[in-house]
Amino acid sequence: MAEFSGHDGAVTTSWRDFEAAQPALAETARTRFAAFRHHILATVRADGSPRTSGIETNFRFGELWLGSMPDARKSRDLRRDPRFALAANPGPGQDLAGGDIRVSGRARWIDDEEVLASFATEVGPPTPFDLFRVELTEVVRTSVDEPAGEIVLASWRPGYRGVRVQRRGDGPVRETWAEE
Repeated sequence: MAEFSGHDGAVTTSWRDFEAAQPALAETARTRFAAFRHHILATVRADGSPRTSGIETNFRFGELWLGSMPDARKSRDLRRDPRFALAANPGPGQDLAGGDIRVSGRARWIDDEEVLASFATEVGPPTPFDLFRVELTEVVRTSVDEPAGEIVLASWRPGYRGVRVQRRGDGPVRETWAEE
């Protein structure tokens, strides 16, 4: 598994390696992101406070990508400090089909003209554009097991096994599986 260490020492990994390590969770997350075009991105402003913005995501070349208008505030945030959190669009109503998906990591700005040209050919975004490749530090899915009346939390971080815990109200937390 390709792991990278950021300037803050956080271990990150590619989407492709996450898929290899946790195929079921990766497929659920990918399906959730594919269900809607726009999602919510949290970045770090220059003063350290959080900023939330809408963003489009794309899966290409085995990776998760974030695209932005050039020099947008979110793009400037990510170029200065690549840390981010991304929440999949929950969709209409209260259904949350597929659960609530969140990923965190580092967004690596792409300035390689060949990669940008390949992406533009495949996706056809308006040009010019800023492009960021996601390096994951965490993936979390929260859902509800209706028959059991429990909240189910599945999470994964690079270098750790996947964990799934269930909890009803203020009851004890039960770990129900862990994938290596």
